Amino acid sequence: MKISIKKVCLLACSSIALFHSQLPSAQAQSAHGSEAIIDLAGQFHPVIGRKGMVSSQEALASQVGVDILRQGGNAVDAAVAVGFALAVTLPKAGNIGGGGFMLVHDSKSTETHAIDYRETAPAAAHRDVFLNSDGSVNKQRARNSFQSAGVPGTVAGLLLALEQHGTMSPKQVIAPAIKLAQEGFVVSEELALELQQRHSQLSRSKAGQKIFYKPNGRFYKAGERLIQKDLANTLKKIAETNGQSFYQGETAKLIVQDSKKQGGLIRLDDLKNYQPALRKTAKGKYRGYDVVTMPPPSASGIHIIQMLNILENSQLHDIPHNSAAHLHLLSSAMQFAFADRSEHLGDPDFYDVPIQTITSKQYAKKLADSIVPMRAKSAAEVKPLNLNQWKESPDTTHYSVIDKYGNAVSNTYTLNFSYGSGIVVEGAGFILNNEMDDFSAKPGVPNAFGLIGREANAIKAGKRPLSSMAPTIIFKNDKPFMITGSPGGSKIANAVLQTISNVIDYDMNIAQASSVPRIHHQWLPDILNLESGISADTISILSNMGYTTKPSKGIGSTQSIVIKSGIVYGASDPRRPGAATIAE
Repeated sequence: MKISIKKVCLLACSSIALFHSQLPSAQAQSAHGSEAIIDLAGQFHPVIGRKGMVSSQEALASQVGVDILRQGGNAVDAAVAVGFALAVTLPKAGNIGGGGFMLVHDSKSTETHAIDYRETAPAAAHRDVFLNSDGSVNKQRARNSFQSAGVPGTVAGLLLALEQHGTMSPKQVIAPAIKLAQEGFVVSEELALELQQRHSQLSRSKAGQKIFYKPNGRFYKAGERLIQKDLANTLKKIAETNGQSFYQGETAKLIVQDSKKQGGLIRLDDLKNYQPALRKTAKGKYRGYDVVTMPPPSASGIHIIQMLNILENSQLHDIPHNSAAHLHLLSSAMQFAFADRSEHLGDPDFYDVPIQTITSKQYAKKLADSIVPMRAKSAAEVKPLNLNQWKESPDTTHYSVIDKYGNAVSNTYTLNFSYGSGIVVEGAGFILNNEMDDFSAKPGVPNAFGLIGREANAIKAGKRPLSSMAPTIIFKNDKPFMITGSPGGSKIANAVLQTISNVIDYDMNIAQASSVPRIHHQWLPDILNLESGISADTISILSNMGYTTKPSKGIGSTQSIVIKSGIVYGASDPRRPGAATIAE
């Protein structure tokens, strides 16, 4: 659907204000240590470099990645080092007890590889594992117990990437993480507050109490040092055995011992049999750029392509940014994508996902043409894709890396909730995921993120749960142009979508594109979430159009890099404190 300016004059006249004054400040550093990304006029500016760059949600981990680049490592070496470092310094999302997705672009072959190291359901899992006797979903077991843990994939995934695309050894890239765990790191204001707020969650296991709280039960204060000796020992064994200890050796035995003790599902064979999956990347085109992202079991990857395809039918550069007309187009595209997610997305090894149809330009044109300019559609009016009509969807963290050779990595991994299940494996020092809640415990019943799923995402042994993670690389003339991704559960796809569109459609620099207010709609519940900074006039117009609006704190937290004319620009989203973009 093409919207003319004349038809939406009233809509487009609504204005917006940058909302950076209401957001926590992100730390962004250059190679010279500059931390300022906001000028005197209050405008965000990117970090600039001419070699490599790392953009992650935690400053110490970003510095670890840049140090690896300076030692001669490539983007994959740095990315793996960052992944293990975040397991120490960002315990709410960085992990070795979870899983994720990684895109690796090889500048020599010009190929981009997709590594799926998502968790898998243990062999003892079955469709009704989280149902009570009356058929209702037992949310406590699905989200807060040892049963909620899928078989962790992070260690295998990171080491596979290193083996296939890196140049350094596991000992070299894991050494910084071991040091941070062994010697400790200074607790930030944010981490100190989180540990206080998460006391109940992190006290579900004695091991968690011992690590994250003092012997007398008191909280760590900002400026004090957090030492994690059990985690350091686990990381040492991983480095020495190339991960074998985690899946077959001493750490595996600790996981299973704790699992049996606490009624969990994971057994030795589950760990021994775990393998990352190499996937064919999902690809699309948008206004002359090539979009490369994760395929299923990432739902968000193909829906980013789908939503961009829908937006391509409108001349966005003629529609004022974050005006009611603009937000109506965005919201409509989001509703279509999430409706399709509910019905057709799951693990492609167990379900035939209609990727080609969902990402086709023809299907997007049909959806775009159905958008009514002056009226919001209710959730009941938006239906999932009817395949009979066509032939051939909490807390996480993302980081982006590029090296001086043009190799690039976009990686998103997670424990699911912030701090996962909150359960720390006794003697191993790491938090377990609660990814089993990402399955559809019962068709039509929403999970913790309000997402609806059906048969495609039902629980089955060995199956990978559907994920919202979507590491993405945009190419121009076959070279990386933009590397991006975000945490945020169900909000990930929409955060990434808006960041991409801000750069391509509105010619924003990456710092501006990362900082302006965002919206989120996921079909059900039928609510349009708005960050602060959207003008009151715009919200009034949207309400008159039929939207039910709701204020939202933070929608995603992108860590992004853009490459133009040989110059590397990067920015950490200001929505979450402690992030850092650092140039080599």
